[in-house]
Amino acid sequence: MTGETTVHTAVRIHGRSTQRKALRALLDALPHHGGHLLVAGEPGLGRTTLLRWAARTFRAGPVLHLGPGPDGGAHVTVEQLLDTLRAASAAAPVLVCADDAHLWDAPARTALGRAVRRLSTADRVGLLLSVASDRAVAPEFARLPVVHLDPLAPSGAAALLDDATDGVAAPAVREQLLAEAEGNPALLVALVRRLSPAELRGHRPLPRPLADAAALAEVVGGAPSGQSAHARALLLTVAAAGRTEDGTDVDAGLVHDVLRRLRPEPGPGPRAERVPGPRAEPVPEHLVLAGDRLRFRSPLVRRTVHATATPERRRAVHRALAEALETGGHRLTGLLHRSWSLGGPEPAPVAVDRLAAMAADGAVPASHRLRATAYARAAELTADGARRAERYTAAAEQALLAGCPDRARPLLAAARDSAAPAAVRGRAELVRGVTELRDGPVGDAHQSLLLAASLLAADAPAEAAAAALAAADAAWAAGDLPACLATLAPEPPHRTENPAPGSDGPADARSAAAHPAAVHDHRVGMRALLEGRLDRAWAPLGQVVERGRTEDRPQTLLRSAAAALLLGDVDAARSGGARALAAARQLGSDTLVPQALEYLAYAELRAGRHPQARTHAEEGLRTALRTGQRNTAAHHRAVLALAASIEEEPDVVARHVTAALDTARRHGLAQAATLAQWAAARADLGRGRPFDAADRLGLLVLPGPARGHFAVWRLAVPCFVEAAVLAGRHEDARTVLTDFADWAAFGADPQAAAQLARCHALLAPGEHADALYRRALDRHDEAGGDFERARTALLYGKWLRRRRRPREARGRLGTALAGFERCGAGVWAAQARDELRALGAAPQGTGTGAPACLGLLTPQQLRIARHVAEGATNREVALALGVSTRTVDYHLRKVFAALGVRSRLELARMVGEAEQAHEVQGAREARRVGSYEKTGAQH
Repeated sequence: MTGETTVHTAVRIHGRSTQRKALRALLDALPHHGGHLLVAGEPGLGRTTLLRWAARTFRAGPVLHLGPGPDGGAHVTVEQLLDTLRAASAAAPVLVCADDAHLWDAPARTALGRAVRRLSTADRVGLLLSVASDRAVAPEFARLPVVHLDPLAPSGAAALLDDATDGVAAPAVREQLLAEAEGNPALLVALVRRLSPAELRGHRPLPRPLADAAALAEVVGGAPSGQSAHARALLLTVAAAGRTEDGTDVDAGLVHDVLRRLRPEPGPGPRAERVPGPRAEPVPEHLVLAGDRLRFRSPLVRRTVHATATPERRRAVHRALAEALETGGHRLTGLLHRSWSLGGPEPAPVAVDRLAAMAADGAVPASHRLRATAYARAAELTADGARRAERYTAAAEQALLAGCPDRARPLLAAARDSAAPAAVRGRAELVRGVTELRDGPVGDAHQSLLLAASLLAADAPAEAAAAALAAADAAWAAGDLPACLATLAPEPPHRTENPAPGSDGPADARSAAAHPAAVHDHRVGMRALLEGRLDRAWAPLGQVVERGRTEDRPQTLLRSAAAALLLGDVDAARSGGARALAAARQLGSDTLVPQALEYLAYAELRAGRHPQARTHAEEGLRTALRTGQRNTAAHHRAVLALAASIEEEPDVVARHVTAALDTARRHGLAQAATLAQWAAARADLGRGRPFDAADRLGLLVLPGPARGHFAVWRLAVPCFVEAAVLAGRHEDARTVLTDFADWAAFGADPQAAAQLARCHALLAPGEHADALYRRALDRHDEAGGDFERARTALLYGKWLRRRRRPREARGRLGTALAGFERCGAGVWAAQARDELRALGAAPQGTGTGAPACLGLLTPQQLRIARHVAEGATNREVALALGVSTRTVDYHLRKVFAALGVRSRLELARMVGEAEQAHEVQGAREARRVGSYEKTGAQH
């Protein structure tokens, strides 16, 4: 190195808003009562920084910093410590910070733990402790409320890096630093400090490895020491075995087999690297033994143990792992460990080629994550620049399929090689484009995918066509209609500006390329649809849908679901999305799971099944965030906002709208932004705020540059017309009906014909409105969908009440209320109840409100609630429904939140009341029907 980069010390705290909120609550309460919190996280995540922030922020009284003596002891009794703390808090509240309490000796920890338990809230002492989570929490602190620190999210880590370097890091260097730090703030700063200014700006190659033993040990505080020889061997073996599993747990039997192979053999030979056999020792504190699996508590400590071991010890462990794995038939994993056991001169090209060939062999059982690791290792050992670029590209491709875009980006940076052929650079750019499409600015994704299509055109025309279709997806997400049409043009599009250096091409696009007819049909159908030539769109898009009925590739099934949504075939979209989800899970393609759930959620939403849409979107959001797909997560948040907009959850709507718009604005996601804004407006309309709703929706649907996404704004027209009429903006409402009539005539939205009739009824004079409302209800009967039909019945009932036709109005409003309760539309049900009360009728569902509340639950949540109400444990519920206990736990938390209950007893009472109310209502209905039959018989 030529020097070190100076890192700014006064950097902001990034990505810790939740943790600071918890600490702030403790500090704000101290003038009234005491409290305590335990801040836990692996080394380098910022425990000390948070405690220092709390100490700087606290202004209500003194701050004491509590620590052990020089030898780690407390040197005070519990009574002395209590007397000191109470005396300090006599005149004013006091904040006590005890950092790194896990390093104290047992008597000191015991004294502190007992003092915490004996302090009362009246003592006005706030105690903040921090402990490292790379080992088990000491029993003295086990009962304290915990604030957990997790690795920073990609956005938080990127902001920290920009703060620390003034944003001068070259893009490729930036991606490698972020990937190597894995969200650990201290490690990220240490890596930046290690680089020279020239290396940081990309003018010189980066040191290898980037996170070396010294940098890791600096953050962790040194490798675990003071262990027996057996414990050290056990730690290193688990660390080495975890490299192929990305730090997850490893088989304890495999570890035992490796330790046996490393034992000294009888006879002469050096004993320095020999490992004694296992003894009756406890598992080292840095490891967790769960069943027959071993794992490190901290991924960073795992990396440090491996990096700080001597090269000879590392190679010996990897060699023993290779032998054990190959004996067990795990060929690819064994070959990978054998490559790590090599030393001295460069390995033979034959061995490297064999590793790459096995990574590419689909017949070899392996996860995408493992294939990515194998490809990357083969690339590291490849001397030829073009082949090295090809293997790095393949590694990035597999990392993307595994749902690890942050891992794919530095691999793409390593794949840059001007000597690589155009096809290799095209595949790299294809992977980069797909990565950005899911987790970056979609305008950048569009350009990368166009470049990929251009580079692939000569040698791989089918892949080029698939890249162009993906570029159209990017333009669609951005709401750029001209770019979308240009990309879908019959001739392959060309970029006019200078192409950027390469990236990688994913298997999902290449799988699409394996079916050129499907790609061609989708392209032709999409273009015809966007040009308004609806008659020419049906046949090609219909072919795409039909192919999905017999396919089992998740990528083809996703295209089929997308085409079905374009055509308004909701059932085909649900079928294609469900099959794509199953296929993606079966193949281990984690990156495709959120997309399949997105299509499923959209299909349920279009069908008016909001609870089901919400269920799919909740799972999709979790998997999208877990696999680093912020753009996909924004779409799921928009769906969740739309689903919540019909319920009595304005805070939930606001939270999802804010999160969706935050990503949509930064990444140019016009489609997600339009859906989120529509959700906010529909929530306003449901809560009786038509002026606010009309203002929001007017920006989306009225002609002008601010109009919403070209394929989405029409869906919001019925809401706008209703809000505009209530707000007295009749002319604005009429302005959009011509376009909406064309949309309804196309038939892509099963609800559009009924909604159009409803809109005309809202604007029609009295003598025509009645027939139009009836026509709308007839169309709803044909299309199905409880929510939209109930909305029409509600508006019709209101109209009838104003026309002094109370008997008819009561029937329509009762139907509306039943429909809203059936689909969980609580805020709209409240409107129907208010209208019924205005008629002097007692609306159904009043009293305890239990039946209406249960209507907020999804079918799965309702089944779980009923089992729990009958006294079943979570395990018994899981066995009865064929799901995991974690799934039951998750849904039960949702049930408690939705119903506002705090115990299983309250839940049982509410379910019982709902069932009783249902039986009473059923008996009344039977009596009413019987009375009607008797009356009818008399006439």
